[in-house]
Amino acid sequence: MTGRPAGDGANGGAPPGRGARLATELATTWRALNFEQRVAAVAATLVIVSTLGPFSFVEAAEVLTAGAVLVLLRMRAERREFHLPLGDGTAIAGAGLWCAVLIATRMFDRPPGQTVLALLCALLLAGAGIRERAKREADDLPDPGEEPTVVLEREAPPAQTSETGRGPGPV
Repeated sequence: MTGRPAGDGANGGAPPGRGARLATELATTWRALNFEQRVAAVAATLVIVSTLGPFSFVEAAEVLTAGAVLVLLRMRAERREFHLPLGDGTAIAGAGLWCAVLIATRMFDRPPGQTVLALLCALLLAGAGIRERAKREADDLPDPGEEPTVVLEREAPPAQTSETGRGPGPV
């Protein structure tokens, strides 16, 4: 007897670890994205990686912008509904162009090869946003063939209580 619980996995039958859950979630997210969204996810990740080296507020802004694109894509992959005024593609293209401007401001402070690669990644992100914008309407309404997502509504509190004749009070 080894003291480990019986099981047929490498971790002794224990539930999958945090890393395995993360990998499963990432794979599920990746499968839910369309081609343009996948390109945008890769480009945003590469923009974040391109900030390695001397770090300033400019690189922090790049990481924040590219991270916001990744969060947007994750939420869309989870089929969460929210409205962006100009649509996902415009937001992604704007993020890519903003990253390109930020990279251009630091052009002479970083090695030329790193700057060129970072600029190409930012422009790839912008291009993916433009393609997404051309493919999907600006109001981000679901495609006609898509199934509507059911949103559960919370039960409304009673209008008044029988004891006081007033509303329910603070909740």
